[in-house]
Amino acid sequence: MAVSRLLPNQDAHDLLDLTRTLADKELATRVEEHERAETYPTGLFTKLGEVGLLGLAYPEELGGGGQPYEVYLQVLEELAARWAAVAVAVSVHTLACFPLKQYGTPEQIDRWLPDMLAGRQIGGYSLSEPQAGSDAGALTCKAEKVENGYRITGTKAWITHGGIADFYALFARTGEGNRGISCFLAPGAVDGLTFGRPEEKMGLHAIPTTTAHWDGAILEPDRLLGTEGQGLQIAFSALDSGRLGIAACATGLAQAALDAAVAYAKERTTFGRKIIDHQGLAFVLADMAAAVDAARATYLDAARRRDADLPYSRQASVAKLVATDAAMKVTTDAVQVFGGYGYTRDFPVERYMREAKIMQIFEGTNQIQRLVIARNL
Repeated sequence: MAVSRLLPNQDAHDLLDLTRTLADKELATRVEEHERAETYPTGLFTKLGEVGLLGLAYPEELGGGGQPYEVYLQVLEELAARWAAVAVAVSVHTLACFPLKQYGTPEQIDRWLPDMLAGRQIGGYSLSEPQAGSDAGALTCKAEKVENGYRITGTKAWITHGGIADFYALFARTGEGNRGISCFLAPGAVDGLTFGRPEEKMGLHAIPTTTAHWDGAILEPDRLLGTEGQGLQIAFSALDSGRLGIAACATGLAQAALDAAVAYAKERTTFGRKIIDHQGLAFVLADMAAAVDAARATYLDAARRRDADLPYSRQASVAKLVATDAAMKVTTDAVQVFGGYGYTRDFPVERYMREAKIMQIFEGTNQIQRLVIARNL
């Protein structure tokens, strides 16, 4: 169901119409094939880049779409309603571009950012490690300064698009403590960089998630973004925006589950009535709709604060928490509406339920979001 949206101008409406048309043609028709076979949709991100959907939130003068964040997020939601894995990868790409845009020198930005925003270079975000997920300050991957740049040694984990991305926003240790972490724009292929086999995940099967093994790879000096020791500041400022991306993805996924449940409830009959006409089930659907609307409202509130240059870190965590918890509840209820059929792969709601779970975990677990919110209070 196309959601009626409050958008700032006609251009934004036109962009959303374009997104829906493209998503229906290129995503909805391919999602089941690739998710079941666990195969990568080769060429899809190039197509998304060609129509301008991979740089929407960045300025036009740099090759982006010049759209407010609230518009970009609603585009992301529409993609997620058709194919969550692709939408998450788009969100991660946007996140991976952030350190360069915000902390790069003019020379670095001119050299790399236009190709990234046009989708000619697809990005990944490489912060987590096997023993340093929520505790980003505990990472051990080292960046040792040498004569010809930085020697990178260590293992990174949970990289969306790992092994396929053209560049990574890489965080590595250049000193001690929280002030000893730095950010690098690392190429996707360099001597001394290898990737593990893709993780065998519960969902989001079409986009690989891998570990990366850095065995003395050398990065040129101009691959450092910002200054040495600024890495955690860069990482956390990027994650505020990234959490809004995940909130939008979760909302789109929940909307798809709600739409599927309503459609099924209008067709399925029991005791001589459509099941949507039974009050007990109608109330379940009403709660699902309320949860989706609330999730959308929270991410849009945070996005509008971001667009107005107001503090939004707490609101971003609230949006991520509310939207992903809502997605888990709504997709679970959608399976319940379908009854036994919901537990089969004949309908997509079982996939939606599996995909929703990870959204409560990545870009900071929902327990971390509660910690961020509490500290902000």
